[in-house]
Amino acid sequence: AEPEASDSGLLLSPGRLHSLAIGTTTGYRLFSLSSVEQLDQVHESNEIPDVYIVERLFSSSLVVVVSHAKPQQMNVYHFKKGTEICNYSYSSKILSIRLNRQRLVVCLEESIYIHNIKDMKLLKTIMDTPPNTTGLCALSINHANSYLAYPGSATSGEIALYDGNTLKTACTIPAHDGPLAALAFNSTGSKLASASEKGTVIRVFSIPGGQKLYEFRRGMKRYVNISSLVFSMDSQFLCASSNTETVHIFKLEHLTDSRPEEPPTWSGYMGKMFQAATNYLPAQVSGMMSQDRAFATVRLNISGQRNICALSTIQKLPRLLVTTSDGHLYIYNLDPQDGGECVLIKTHSLLGSGKMEENKENDLQPPVPQSYAATVARQSTVPSTSTMPGYSEDGGALRGEVIPEHEFATGPVCLDDENEFPPIILCRGGQPGKAKRS
Repeated sequence: AEPEASDSGLLLSPGRLHSLAIGTTTGYRLFSLSSVEQLDQVHESNEIPDVYIVERLFSSSLVVVVSHAKPQQMNVYHFKKGTEICNYSYSSKILSIRLNRQRLVVCLEESIYIHNIKDMKLLKTIMDTPPNTTGLCALSINHANSYLAYPGSATSGEIALYDGNTLKTACTIPAHDGPLAALAFNSTGSKLASASEKGTVIRVFSIPGGQKLYEFRRGMKRYVNISSLVFSMDSQFLCASSNTETVHIFKLEHLTDSRPEEPPTWSGYMGKMFQAATNYLPAQVSGMMSQDRAFATVRLNISGQRNICALSTIQKLPRLLVTTSDGHLYIYNLDPQDGGECVLIKTHSLLGSGKMEENKENDLQPPVPQSYAATVARQSTVPSTSTMPGYSEDGGALRGEVIPEHEFATGPVCLDDENEFPPIILCRGGQPGKAKRS
């Protein structure tokens, strides 16, 4: 029988958006997306069943796994060598894990553990955090700051911001009235996006100051559960998906008074009237009227399924990637100038047995409309190098490259040669639990 995706096992690598990891009922799988057309399975493991957390350190060989069989134990593997680096046990179920090249964060319901990723030693335990039943937390992928955000209250939308490098509290941000549902840093750790359980308003704050920069309204008609919140690597766009069929993409731009004068149209006149009216309305109402709507949207063919999104540049063009809990990856084109409805250009099966099945599935898709996104979709089928320094489109997964030294924090660790990570002489767990080197 074909393996099924676990309840929360579909994960897009937070730093390397061309790297995909999924947990399944039989183990876990790692993929590399080198182009729109080519999704390569990098690794498959069936040693641990019912994997519900799998996090890969960017495009390296380090992968962290947690299974329903042992939900209190974190296993750290070098998947290319098939060896276990170490494992830690905790006092209760592990709800989420976040990592960058400096820190590894383990989130339990009422505590957070911060490890040094170079030797896996426990650096800090944040005890007695407000009850966090979903394990909501976000870690900046920029190891230069390693900011950590998590709920500061179980009843309000307060964000606790913690500096993972200095191991000190940075600030608290009163982000929403209701409890938090989603948090996400941009690639540099200079912005933090948040949404509450209502899911109607998404706010973006400066980091570490906590000043509100943007406020986007996802919708006013109904409350939704926002399951995925993610910035593009250049921080120009913010994507939000929920348990509904619509994915919203917002553009982070400030409207200034220096804009060219609009032509004297009826809509332009009404717009000025509304803008003037906000000066006489209560702040809450006027704020709602001035909030930006979605720049672009996607209508998924499914509703109610858990999904996770990513915004990435593949073959020099902006793409929206959507993974669903039934084991599919959908790739859409995003028009960076005009926005609008994104165009579906490719579907990959993550649980299928081969490319023949995948191609057959794509042959059944309806013709793509001729729009901007469609006309630029297939200009090139040759993978191009990313503009992000130190990265390649396939993340080195196919060529077995060593991660460049500048991509690591001070004192780089190498995961792809014989001087393997981590240089563990003694790995002490104490409490949270036992640590073992294999």
